[in-house]
Amino acid sequence: MKNKLSAGEKEQLQKNNFILYLLGRFVSDTGTSMQMMIMPLYIIDAGGSASTVGLFSFLSLVPVLIVYPFAGVLGDRHNRKTIMVVTDFVSAGVILGLGLISYLNVMSLTLLMSVQVMVSLLNGLFDPATRGMLPQLVKSDKLTRANSIVASLKTVSLMLGPVIGAVMYANFSVTILFLINGISFFLSGTSEMMIRYTHNKLKTAVGMRGIITDLSEGIRFILAKKSIRKLCYFFMVTYLFVQPAFNVVLPVFFKTRLEYSDTQYGYLQSILILGMLLGSILVGTVFSKKDNVLKPLKSGTGLLLINMLLFSALMFPYSISALGGGSISYFVLLAVVLCLLSASLMLINIPVQTFIQRETPDEYMSRVFSLVSMISRGGMPFGALLFGIVLERIEAHWSVLAATLLMIVVSIVFLTTFSGNQKYKFLFKESE
Repeated sequence: MKNKLSAGEKEQLQKNNFILYLLGRFVSDTGTSMQMMIMPLYIIDAGGSASTVGLFSFLSLVPVLIVYPFAGVLGDRHNRKTIMVVTDFVSAGVILGLGLISYLNVMSLTLLMSVQVMVSLLNGLFDPATRGMLPQLVKSDKLTRANSIVASLKTVSLMLGPVIGAVMYANFSVTILFLINGISFFLSGTSEMMIRYTHNKLKTAVGMRGIITDLSEGIRFILAKKSIRKLCYFFMVTYLFVQPAFNVVLPVFFKTRLEYSDTQYGYLQSILILGMLLGSILVGTVFSKKDNVLKPLKSGTGLLLINMLLFSALMFPYSISALGGGSISYFVLLAVVLCLLSASLMLINIPVQTFIQRETPDEYMSRVFSLVSMISRGGMPFGALLFGIVLERIEAHWSVLAATLLMIVVSIVFLTTFSGNQKYKFLFKESE
């Protein structure tokens, strides 16, 4: 980026870069959602069980967490744009290869899970770079709104993906999903290549010693920030007990206890994603001020707990019998609860992400986000694996109810810990 650009030219360049950034993410997110939302159904249709679905979710998440710390160091040391482009192109090749394997009818669940580990590792390299780049593409005072737009567009892609994916899967085969997803990654990388971005190269030590030093600096930064550290712990528990409700409990419950078609499962997933869109829009319009981190956090936590209770209530056999496991009324009630549940997660996630971006210097950005993601999302794979095992022995409604009661206790402790004369001051100003 040249310094001789006028203010108007710089603003236009920022807009163009942001549009290319959004376009690349939207295309790949749509392709990925088409494939990933259908995978649990495909696994069950291919002879898998609830534990197999849980294992697939586990393998989709653990490699990301393992590579995150090193990906953060890589994102701060090297050009973030280059990392995004390369990982997208490699992902395209891997997924298109999976499509070829499926077309030749030599697919197996073991092979599918092995390839998913590779894709997960690539995503782990991509994510810290793309998160670290965004604050450099928009002005600081527009960061909350930019994060809201990114999240909103992602939810649109997630809303379109399941419907298109369900129709494709029902009328063709899983091969077409791999083909579309592979092409989407290729288009995403092409869009990112056109972003005009200058990487601020840091002076760092070379070799493994330099990597360890950089990683240690990121860890020390997080440990010194009480606000970031405590939010990580809360998110870790939330991902452990809440996220499996979407990617493990819901598909198993839908296939084994309800009487809807695979296409209706796609509709339900899209309605669930609609809640994320509504939550993102609400954050961008109502909670976009810098000092408004607390309000959406409290509102989102309350809404989350209420709808987790309602979700478990709808899963009880009496509710299914009274409303009808294949009726329109049950479908509508389930869709509304899941919609509000996903909206509550966005009310929590987006403002906190913006807060972390504002509190973190650019030279630490990728490392901090990679470490924050590793800690906060650390509960996701273990939650998926745990729920997959538990559902083999305990009914889904009791499992979700137990998880909800534990979340209520954790949330009360988390929120009341910061009461007093300087209630929630840690969200805005460090006071050790």
